[in-house]
Amino acid sequence: MMSFPLGADRHFFGQSAMLNAIDHLVVNVTDLERSIDFYTRVLGLEARYHDATRIDLYLDDFALRLHVTQATADKTHPAVPGNQTMGFRSSLSLAEVEAHLEALGVPLDKGPAEHRAADTLYVRDPDGNLIEISRPRRR
Repeated sequence: MMSFPLGADRHFFGQSAMLNAIDHLVVNVTDLERSIDFYTRVLGLEARYHDATRIDLYLDDFALRLHVTQATADKTHPAVPGNQTMGFRSSLSLAEVEAHLEALGVPLDKGPAEHRAADTLYVRDPDGNLIEISRPRRR
């Protein structure tokens, strides 16, 4: 039997799990204002905190934290904009999402595609980060 530290094996899937949600995800960008425009206007995230080097954009309680590349603290592993992938679930049909993106002039990277559990389409943010937008299939 596999052993976990701190007795995690007994509580991993229960209410006593150490982690219960993702708080935020950091995405490194080259132009903060351009990225703010994309994530708020195109994807509808809400800006709640902003300073010269970062912004926190929210989707419910989840924060997408955009950092300007030069502001990254870890100089031993420099951040490279354009190599992250993020996935978001849509409450709209993918046809509605596609129409919204088309109206804003945002090209699809690929899709829509049908997968077993969801239908997906992909776009890229201004730095080239891949964004998957999916709509879970009804069972």
